[in-house]
Amino acid sequence: MKFNRLALLLLIPAGLVMAVFVAGLIYLVWQSLSTPEGMGLQNYVDFFNRRDYLAVLQRTLEMSLLTTLITLFIGYPAAYTIARAGKWRNALMLLVILPWLVSLVVRTYGWVVLLGNRGTLNSLLMWLGLTDMPVRMLFNQSGVIIGLVHVFCPFMIISILTVFMHIERSFEEASMMLGAGPVQTFMRVIAPLSLPGVVSGCTIVFLLSTGAVITPLLLGGPRNAMLATQIYQDVFQLFNFPKAAAMAILLTLCAALLIWPLQITEKRVLRHLKGAAQ
Repeated sequence: MKFNRLALLLLIPAGLVMAVFVAGLIYLVWQSLSTPEGMGLQNYVDFFNRRDYLAVLQRTLEMSLLTTLITLFIGYPAAYTIARAGKWRNALMLLVILPWLVSLVVRTYGWVVLLGNRGTLNSLLMWLGLTDMPVRMLFNQSGVIIGLVHVFCPFMIISILTVFMHIERSFEEASMMLGAGPVQTFMRVIAPLSLPGVVSGCTIVFLLSTGAVITPLLLGGPRNAMLATQIYQDVFQLFNFPKAAAMAILLTLCAALLIWPLQITEKRVLRHLKGAAQ
């Protein structure tokens, strides 16, 4: 009984945080339904009647998906290497989290210096004779994706690494002893067991990408704005809170619909693994 009371007391801070979150979400929905004439769906109707807003939403989802895939392509082998690094594991982990010690704005401006027409990368390409004129890598979608990958790749690496650290080496040894090669062991043992980390990393990176403001604004410019940037402008420049709330609700729903298949896939794979273990 004492333990139950203590557990309830420890859950009070988490309950307060959840209550504030739910209250904020309810207020956001209420704001999105507010119109000068009263309550209604006019803000949503106005959004879908504007092709430029629909294009921004499509661009946001496409760039977020591409950022997630690139970070997965980079983060998975990096996490596997760190997990098997032995005494070098801590040093490699330090390299992964080192960018977090620098402000996001400073890191983004660093990419402006690197990717600009007179930046370091273009100067190197022209010095090597690979191009006669600067390659446009800034203020377009490529620059935004490069910046987002750089910012969110550590989240993917850490999410997958956490799972790799709990996979015992004895599983690989048992697979080898049963006649499986390295590739077969990876595909049938390592990859399925690491799926929860992959799903968590993809979920985190995708959601953070859809809500990115500073990186798209500085590296993409107004022509490559994402929906979070538009929401930021409506709140802090136009003070149109109902319109911004409607866009935030739509962005949240679209992100949830895209993440939902990942959650289903993870549950099915884990159920299959449990059944195979029994």
